[in-house]
Amino acid sequence: MMRRKICPPGALLFTALLAGACAALAQEAVHKAPDPELVERARRLLRQVPLVDGHNDLPWEYRKRVQNHMEKIDLRAGTAKLDPPMHTDIPRLRQGGLGGQFWSVYIPVEIQGADAVQAVMEQIDDVHRLTERYPDTFELALTADDVVRIHKAGRIASLIGMEGGHSIHNSLAALRQLYVAGARYMTLTHSKNTDWADSATDAPQHGGLTRFGEEVVHEMNRLGMLVDLSHVSPEAMRKAIAVSAAPVIFSHSSARALDDHPRNVPDGVLRLLPKNGGVVMVTFVPSFASEAVRGWNALNDAEEARLKALYPGDPERVKREAEAWRKQHPAPRATLEQVADHVEHVRQVAGIDHVGIGSDFDGIESVPLGLESVADYPNLFAELMRRGWSDEDLGKLAGLNVLRVFREAEAVAARLRKERPASDVLIEEVDGKR
Repeated sequence: MMRRKICPPGALLFTALLAGACAALAQEAVHKAPDPELVERARRLLRQVPLVDGHNDLPWEYRKRVQNHMEKIDLRAGTAKLDPPMHTDIPRLRQGGLGGQFWSVYIPVEIQGADAVQAVMEQIDDVHRLTERYPDTFELALTADDVVRIHKAGRIASLIGMEGGHSIHNSLAALRQLYVAGARYMTLTHSKNTDWADSATDAPQHGGLTRFGEEVVHEMNRLGMLVDLSHVSPEAMRKAIAVSAAPVIFSHSSARALDDHPRNVPDGVLRLLPKNGGVVMVTFVPSFASEAVRGWNALNDAEEARLKALYPGDPERVKREAEAWRKQHPAPRATLEQVADHVEHVRQVAGIDHVGIGSDFDGIESVPLGLESVADYPNLFAELMRRGWSDEDLGKLAGLNVLRVFREAEAVAARLRKERPASDVLIEEVDGKR
């Protein structure tokens, strides 16, 4: 789930952002409707190979909109006409050919301690209840083989991914029990540092990972839980890759060489993936896909901060003038083609075995042109077909790469569980008092 940070005001910053945004806007991509024949070819491919999306925040929509009352959002009836619209429902999932979904069990960084553990359990419960409520569509998947079996049966494999290491409250015991409950990856941080890992969007404190952070990675390896490095700092990425005995994933990130957002993956880290075996699941988040959108967002944030500083006691004037500014400076749109550029960049730098898809649908407020909902995955595959991608390579992108990573993590776990017991290390024992 993407949450933008407000930039501090300042004339020099504002001027620099304006220049950068204008340059980015000048290079904004143009979207064209995909070739219908290629879209149909993509749909045929996705019937044969499971498309596994690394990140969708549907469980949070249930919590945010209806306090987890599942009956109040009918996924069979469609959600596009809700206010605000959602990106996910069963008719559009079928249209999009999805085979497996890591449902994100996201917890805001404002929820900490025991409350975070309770909240993540409630989110996990949502995924279990989702599969129980729609058994003809969803089935819980705990292994890579489950994903393949469920896809062959014509259902959507439902996996669970924890978004934010603060969910475990510095407890390896909590980590283990969340695995038992079905969690199969954990994003080490969200938008703020944890006590043991640095976030990409916070001031670094730990040099990437602390000793306890390394212990978390080791225990995830022993469990067979995928180590997700979306949201973490580049140094945390490098350290986690260095200490992990299993391949890592980036559940929803893109290439920093094309869009200089701190949430994206630098080329230096991409080059580590062939040896590690990991996968970057390219995301549809507009500000991660489009440098123009990223620049405009930063400029908009700076303008809002400037107005708040000018009119500290007049929020209505701030709102009115900010809206006027946006009318004069309309926001650019990211495009499907730009997402495809990120896919191709990861392939070029890391290799075809190290790229996947992680949309972040229902965790984002805006979407790229051509990728408006879960119905639109075939459009992306059609664009890559137009660029010359083979069905074999598209199958790897769709899900074969992440399933290979999942199987390797399972094999590592089977070995490690024979070699060592569960870790009982406490954070204060290795990192000092907290």
